Amino acid sequence: MDKVRQYRGLCPPQVTGPHSPAASLPGVRFVVLGAGAVGGVVGARLHQAGFDVTLVARGRHYDAIVTGGLTIQDPDATAVLHIDVAPSSAEVRLTGDDVVLLATKGQDSMAALRELHASGGPELPVVCIQNGVENERLALRLFANVYGAVVMLPAAHLEPGVVLAYGAKLTGIIDVGCYPHGVDDRCHEIAAALGRSRLESTARPDIMRYKHAKLVMNLGNAVEAICGPGPAAGELTERARAEGREVLRAAGVDFVAQDVDDVRGRWERYGVRDIDGRPRAGGSTRQSLARALGSVESDYLNGEIVLLGRLHGVPTPVNELLRRSIAVVARDRAEPGSVSAEELLAALQ
Repeated sequence: MDKVRQYRGLCPPQVTGPHSPAASLPGVRFVVLGAGAVGGVVGARLHQAGFDVTLVARGRHYDAIVTGGLTIQDPDATAVLHIDVAPSSAEVRLTGDDVVLLATKGQDSMAALRELHASGGPELPVVCIQNGVENERLALRLFANVYGAVVMLPAAHLEPGVVLAYGAKLTGIIDVGCYPHGVDDRCHEIAAALGRSRLESTARPDIMRYKHAKLVMNLGNAVEAICGPGPAAGELTERARAEGREVLRAAGVDFVAQDVDDVRGRWERYGVRDIDGRPRAGGSTRQSLARALGSVESDYLNGEIVLLGRLHGVPTPVNELLRRSIAVVARDRAEPGSVSAEELLAALQ
């Protein structure tokens, strides 16, 4: 199946941030591997800005996009976009002009990367627009040109063919940098394209510092997903994050990035609002439980802290308990909010 389309000529993209774009992106296609909440919204915004995009989606989501297009809803508008879509990267005729945006969950990354490598070869540029810090390392085993991206984007995907973007003023922020560090012309070009697409983006040489800051914030995802809100859940989240900070310090990992930690400030800048009277459906981990997918990415969030704790001799009982607990909930396809935060805190005693 030939998914290559000719790029539409555009004025040079603009990027928000301290770096100006090195060049526009003539001939480039963005292949979004994993068109769920983040991947679907980013692909939709790039498409709306006039960039060439191919989505890779699975199952009923793929069927819905093929049949009726990708629907993107935000607080002020709904659009149906007819974007090229394939059921796997093996079905996409990849070329040297493609930039792959990897947007799968962490537990699905290795299988997706192997399939991508088999169909596209090791020179494809791969940008990991994912939570966690392991995806880039996995990608670098197979690809020579790997980029990290820290994603701060309130989005949801709960039904086939539909993605939700909750920012009315700005869809989100996605900063990009070379892995493990540095920037190159492609970083600036990708940031420029994202900056043309209702997103903010800056090319950052220390992108993994920002991704580790986001990792600490994401340690509360499991609590939100299995416990819901409340004072006990708040205490559990803060204990998981404190444990994460202690582990990262012991590992000598820089994770301080104040603009990543300021969630409330970002939400105000984005103009986050309900869509059709429905509030945001929670974070990505809660959405995975709501869709009863059978797995979540907590092994690559809380599990990352457990791994580093074992490597550096730091106990991580809170993150280990959360990692094990949410794995059981996901396996049993239980409802979000089905675990008592008070009982988890008691278990830690």
